[in-house]
Amino acid sequence: MSALVSAAGLGLVDTRAAVTADPSRRDPDELRALAERAGRELEGAPALEIARWAAETFGDRFCVTSSMADAVLAHLVSRVAPGVDVVFLDTGLHFPETLAVRDEVARTLPVNVRSIRPRLTVGQQDGEYGPRLFSRSPDECCQLRKVEPLERALTGYDAWAAGLRRDESPTRANTPVVTFDPRRGKVKVNPIAAWTQADVDAYIGRWNVPVNELFRRGYGSIGCWPCTRRTGAGEDPRAGRWAMFEKTECGLHV
Repeated sequence: MSALVSAAGLGLVDTRAAVTADPSRRDPDELRALAERAGRELEGAPALEIARWAAETFGDRFCVTSSMADAVLAHLVSRVAPGVDVVFLDTGLHFPETLAVRDEVARTLPVNVRSIRPRLTVGQQDGEYGPRLFSRSPDECCQLRKVEPLERALTGYDAWAAGLRRDESPTRANTPVVTFDPRRGKVKVNPIAAWTQADVDAYIGRWNVPVNELFRRGYGSIGCWPCTRRTGAGEDPRAGRWAMFEKTECGLHV
């Protein structure tokens, strides 16, 4: 059976098996030079222009990654690249509300949602590493359920877009609009890096973009349910992530 299994009625894809290296992949040195030049030239450009550059430069070797907190990035890129692949990391520990956004995106936007699962189910992980690994070693859990799956998911691409914004946290304050990821040897595009929360809200309102219901229930940032809590008034939006640990990122964006 193929490693790519379409989910009935949703157009989703479940990818667990390792993907053979693509011989058409561009040379990393070429990608690095391309990213460095674009990072300079596109700084200050509108988000749609940045997305258009990525889509025209990389074609079907470009994808979007989304946590499904909202569909802003997927919607934005779909305006210049209809049918673009949208990669969602289905950790097996998401809130139902997050999966509902994923399903709505697959149904309503002109994109191809690829739902990527870890090699181990939550039950298999419990058996191999002990139960509730997220409460004992969240970095290890994120590595197994997010980082490694993303490595597999990005195999067939030279570039991908992420929804990072500079105003989200101090660790993201210097996020470039285009950069080279030396660990993965790929170009990373952050079209909405310069947007504020007000910009995001305005875009959602204008285009009626799907949004995770949990935001309306007091969550400032949404990840896996065991490692996410509501945030209080005045707290940093990401204060509810891994609140019991000195951890601010899952390891995807380093």
